[in-house]
Amino acid sequence: PYWMAALAVDEVVRQVVSVGGDPDRLAILDNFCWGDPTRVEVLGSLVRAALGCTDAAKAFGAPFISGKDSLYNEYRVGEKTIQIPGTLLISGIGVMQDAGRAVSMEAKRPGDFLYMVGITHKELGGSAYLCLLGVSGGQVPRVDFARAPAQTRARSHAIGRGLAAAAHDCSEGGLAVAAAEMAFAGGVGLTLELRGVGGDLREDEALFSESASRILVEVSADQAAAFEKVMSGHPIFRIGQFQAEPLFRVLDAQGQV
Repeated sequence: PYWMAALAVDEVVRQVVSVGGDPDRLAILDNFCWGDPTRVEVLGSLVRAALGCTDAAKAFGAPFISGKDSLYNEYRVGEKTIQIPGTLLISGIGVMQDAGRAVSMEAKRPGDFLYMVGITHKELGGSAYLCLLGVSGGQVPRVDFARAPAQTRARSHAIGRGLAAAAHDCSEGGLAVAAAEMAFAGGVGLTLELRGVGGDLREDEALFSESASRILVEVSADQAAAFEKVMSGHPIFRIGQFQAEPLFRVLDAQGQV
């Protein structure tokens, strides 16, 4: 519950920054839907989630300005009690000086590069990938409170300078889903190179891990050097290139389709 809550805050910050919002002028709201808090285990998970919200909000400097809770979400069927899993919604609002410069998520041009800002870890726990496979367990994503805020501000600076043709947060479904959404929405193809993701990762970990604080950015070839300079000192990886041919290709670490 703690990391679920922290990741929800991390994701809403990424989404605001991805469209061009200012991370230093950002506020968030919470909505808790939980079971019966008179049960020790339910109350414990609620407390851990609240602590995750607290620590993440402090790290990003994003104050909670309102919120809501809905407790006792359970009912009985005969002798059986059914309760919802603890569910948390985090919403965010931010400020943009010029809404006309907002950045959308769809890919814009064949030939542009795709970068991933942020590190992919072996964190498949709780992922959509394992859910589809019917498998549980594994490490859940964890937010690096020490690095994520500075990384977020660097991305905001790059987007604010007009270096990003498109940007999209990498969250549910991992890299594979986020990259496909960008390509499909723009009506273009994409060649994704897993060797560019970095780290000692299996192919499924590179594609479907839902590690925190990652964002995909489309950058034109003539802006690539400037983008890399602005992001110097932060983890960035050139992981692919958009193409006119409407195919989504994934190349493994050996460059094989």
